[in-house]
Amino acid sequence: MIRRLSRTMRGLTRLVASGSIAAGLSAPAWTQITAEPLVSISTPVVIDAPRGDSQRLFIGTKGGRIWIVRDGQIVAPVFLDLSDLVSDNSEQGLLGLAFHPSHYANGIFYVSYTDLAGSSVVRVYRVFPSDPDRGDPNSFTNILGPISQPYANHNGGCIRISAADLKLYVGLGDGGLGNDPGNRAQDGQSLLGKLLRLELDGSIPADNPFVGQPAVRDEVWALGLRNPWRFSFDRETNDLWIADVGQSTREEINFEPAGQGRHNYGWRCTEGTVCTGLGGCTCASPGLTAPVFEYSHAEGCSIIGGFRYRGQQIPAFQGRYVFGDFCAGRVWSLAFDGNVATDLVEHTAELNLPPSASLFTFGEDGVGELHMGLISSDGPAVWSLVPGCVGTSHHFCDTTPNSSGTGAMMGSNSETSISENLFEIRAFGAVPAEAALFFYGPNETQMPFGEGFRCVGGGVFRLDPPIPVGAGGQLARPVDFTAPPANVGPGRILAGDTWKFQLWYRDPAGGPAGFNLSDGLSVDFCP
Repeated sequence: MIRRLSRTMRGLTRLVASGSIAAGLSAPAWTQITAEPLVSISTPVVIDAPRGDSQRLFIGTKGGRIWIVRDGQIVAPVFLDLSDLVSDNSEQGLLGLAFHPSHYANGIFYVSYTDLAGSSVVRVYRVFPSDPDRGDPNSFTNILGPISQPYANHNGGCIRISAADLKLYVGLGDGGLGNDPGNRAQDGQSLLGKLLRLELDGSIPADNPFVGQPAVRDEVWALGLRNPWRFSFDRETNDLWIADVGQSTREEINFEPAGQGRHNYGWRCTEGTVCTGLGGCTCASPGLTAPVFEYSHAEGCSIIGGFRYRGQQIPAFQGRYVFGDFCAGRVWSLAFDGNVATDLVEHTAELNLPPSASLFTFGEDGVGELHMGLISSDGPAVWSLVPGCVGTSHHFCDTTPNSSGTGAMMGSNSETSISENLFEIRAFGAVPAEAALFFYGPNETQMPFGEGFRCVGGGVFRLDPPIPVGAGGQLARPVDFTAPPANVGPGRILAGDTWKFQLWYRDPAGGPAGFNLSDGLSVDFCP
């Protein structure tokens, strides 16, 4: 997985079944995020927490130690130290961590690592009954492995528990040095190059898709994977997202609706949607499942998945899948409608990560907020994604002259923080002593209306009641985010939103319509 890219990065390309479509990379305000440094921990591979835990974040290092972070501080002593058991050569190491759904009651958690012999192992541990912040190193039971790995790369190792079926999923790479020389990803009798599904005690679920079929091992849930370095379940829908690291051409994201196993993602016959020409299967086979998204090695060379955002800090970011690339150090997000990936946005610049940083992993805390693990020689290695809307505004649309001047122009006091609730919309150049009304909506437009142009499209929301224009044609109105229409229903204004504002005002002497309209003001709102 760990390969460097020296060439110049170009715009990422979204591919769909009908061909390739260039995707714009300028982030609309509602997708703006940034990153804040959390702690310095060397080579963070896994970032996780028990579901609902808002106090602790568990960070596992490649070398075999798991630390707890609480209130931005590393808790001592270490939660669990497996460094004497773990080989961290090449892509080996402590590679997975997952918490039992009833962790608070039973103290159970799972780890995945490469042992000193270079084999993949999954173990179940418990915390000390008297101390939930300490894992008992002697409480383990092996539930999978050791599974021999022929090489030190492509070991996979990510583990997750699905909240839908309460099963443990284990990702294993093809174990190949390159091009999967043993064709293990397509070999149903090998566990390598697969996604496995187990009961939480390590036994095989009776409803696994290949149970009773001699050609494929009963543990297998999906096959045809090269190195599913990180995969995740959507905590709202339980859909499965697998970021599979490519060979020399493509990086891919695979998607499974909740509960749908039995997929063959094509490696080593296909790399993304590209036919490799290698033996072992047929590229055009209808039995192969294509990725929902892929990009070329002109953009990066080792995909890092990736979660669909379900936290609360960035409401307008809900449902976007966040992922990045190790080689390029880039981070993107995309939307997904259940069939097609759309609205690709790059966030690299706004995250402002250290220049030396290589993205290594993503993690989700107990309440659904996202964090990133970096390999970095300058600065903290664990960062948190937080709202990054900058609260900017810009004018759009034309105004027209009125009976007392050149026409009304919009403005604001620039206090766009939702939590501070100080935002005030303003205008100047309207007809003095006449009635005026501010209104807003979600879209920009320009269409003739009255003696001017209507600049606001979509559903329109009035800021009642009308108010008189002051001397000099000036007026202002606070926008109360805690009162209708700004706090309820379709007109609700949330952090990260962009809304368009305009002024309607009486102008009896200006023409037959008897009213006029200002220009438009587009405003980005912040937390």
